[in-house]
Amino acid sequence: MSKQLSLEQLLNCGLETNTASAILPQVNHWLVSLPAARCWQRLVQYILKPCHPFALHELLYKTTFSDWDINQGQPPAWFPSPEQIQATNIAALMKELKLDSYAELHAWSVQHRAEFWEMMIKRLGIYLQKPYTKIVDLLQGVELPQWLVGARLNITDSCFQAPADNPAIIFQPEGGALTTWTYGELQALTNRIANGLVEVGFVPGDAIAIAMPMSAESVAIYLGIVKAGCVVVSIADSFAADEIATRLRISKAKAIFTQDYIRRGGKQLPLYAKVVDANAPRAIVLASSPSITLRLGDLTWEKFLSSNEKFDAFSAHPTAYTNILFSSGTTAEPKAIPWTQTTPIKCASDGHLHHDIHPQDVVAWPTNLGWMMGPWLIYASLVNKATIALYYGAPTERGFGEFIQDARVTMLGLVPSLVSNWKTTACMQGFDWSTIKAFSSTGECSNPQDMLFLMSLAGYKPILEYCGGTEIGGAYITGTVVQPAIPSTFTTPALGLDFVILDEEGHPADKGEAFIVPPSIGLSTELLNKDHHQVYFANAPTLEQAQGTVPTPLRCHGDQIEQLPNGYYRALGRVDDTMNLSGIKVSSTEIEQTLNTVEGICETAAIAISPPEGGPSLLIIYAVLESNVKADKEALKASLQTAIKQRLNPLFKIHDVVIVESLPRTASNKVMRRVLRDRYKVAESVNG
Repeated sequence: MSKQLSLEQLLNCGLETNTASAILPQVNHWLVSLPAARCWQRLVQYILKPCHPFALHELLYKTTFSDWDINQGQPPAWFPSPEQIQATNIAALMKELKLDSYAELHAWSVQHRAEFWEMMIKRLGIYLQKPYTKIVDLLQGVELPQWLVGARLNITDSCFQAPADNPAIIFQPEGGALTTWTYGELQALTNRIANGLVEVGFVPGDAIAIAMPMSAESVAIYLGIVKAGCVVVSIADSFAADEIATRLRISKAKAIFTQDYIRRGGKQLPLYAKVVDANAPRAIVLASSPSITLRLGDLTWEKFLSSNEKFDAFSAHPTAYTNILFSSGTTAEPKAIPWTQTTPIKCASDGHLHHDIHPQDVVAWPTNLGWMMGPWLIYASLVNKATIALYYGAPTERGFGEFIQDARVTMLGLVPSLVSNWKTTACMQGFDWSTIKAFSSTGECSNPQDMLFLMSLAGYKPILEYCGGTEIGGAYITGTVVQPAIPSTFTTPALGLDFVILDEEGHPADKGEAFIVPPSIGLSTELLNKDHHQVYFANAPTLEQAQGTVPTPLRCHGDQIEQLPNGYYRALGRVDDTMNLSGIKVSSTEIEQTLNTVEGICETAAIAISPPEGGPSLLIIYAVLESNVKADKEALKASLQTAIKQRLNPLFKIHDVVIVESLPRTASNKVMRRVLRDRYKVAESVNG
């Protein structure tokens, strides 16, 4: 590609003639006179604006880096300045440790894990009601570390160390006004909820579910449950009644907080009715109307709330449960993963270091308490004395973009499929997102073009790719604000953690399955309904086998990762049959069990395909029909989509349906989904 552009090329991007004529000479001068990286920085600083058509951004990016060695990976789209680096929490930690580079910092954090986490506990100001005698005890091995030996704490104490009049939550209902709660107000409501639980008769250790949208009240409820020594059971408000029932059963929940309706796009979707259909235990219900009819024994929010705004947090053992979250495995029943009093330290540490959250920052992440990023948002924001930003409407509408602008959000997290929607609909054009310092992307593989588009909306700010899981309490691989940001690319293993990439023979490789090297605060040590060792360690090699060193158990995670020649990393999806759809892990079995009940279906197989150009996984359904059913692909797709929407999750969208006579199986009668994936890819390449 020539490094000189014509007026016609700029006009074809959608620029007006006057604008194109004005910028063309300067653009062409920089293209030929400056190294690519410096040229791009100049273009971003002086030429490219969020209001310009994305086609112009893309043209200048591709032209600037036209002679880039693509074998080294994609070119960076953001470079930190020395001033930006020096202002980061990572730089402050490096200075404290007298280290000169990020690489040295990560190496130190892995080689001195106990010291790293001890330092983070001090930096975060984690409040301990009784100090620990030892930061970690490895007598039972790295698979079962004991953190904060002898300590007593309640992690909610660490969430209220900002000044009482500082903003804790800024929120806005769809079509409503921007409202702020201070730390003092949030703490008062949290204490009223904790007292309400005690007054109703709940005791520490009781499991109490939350099935609500992410709202200011649900944040207070979450913190109130933990403060009282009880255990939050996380349930997404989008789940159907049977999915709610499954999670209530596994967790042995004794109560549930919910609300009458979910309000989206001017519509009211029943929520309390689903909770009733799930045969839930006692419900505490937030209702918009005082005339709501409740089951016998259920309580309205007003009747439940205590008037007492003082509460001393329950003093808990570090291993005490605070939250039961669910993550799908390769079987129909979701894994029940308990978070302990120490797991939030991982959330807050990742927020502090990798997302560079400071006091007075405003952190937004469209999420839900049913997904780990809901609790993560609470701890990463509040422990770091920042502000949580919550929008109650759909993040796919312009109202969300206006909220991000008006709330002056500084860190915006999201799932990549949301960015794809914004790019397709152009619904986020015209906002002033200049307060944003960084984006974060998690939940599914992202598309480089979409991520470049996202950067362009805020005048080019870094995107921190962030990948981990509920059983990690955060990420094992991530980005930072002290390294150049390449769209859809990770820069580093998370601080305090490390991983190795092994090929199918178990040898170190640049491309293969990622195995985590324990221990770390945040890593789970048990599951409620499965054998933790069997799930994460039994089938993993040891580090000795992989590298010929002292044997250290490796921990399975199931992601495929590729390390690029430039040292950065790219995610390649899941190794097993668990897939990420709209940022939510779901197993093939869960989808198939739902679809196999549809009239006319004999059996189905669900697979996920990564698009050739990258981006979120696509859901493909192979269907075997009953012999008397006429094959009508579009009608079948519609009926299967309806079943998923009603019984599983409305966020899961079927990309394609393939009708077949039979499914390939192993000798033991297991469906060979890998064969189906390969078949689909071949068919796609043939069909172009």
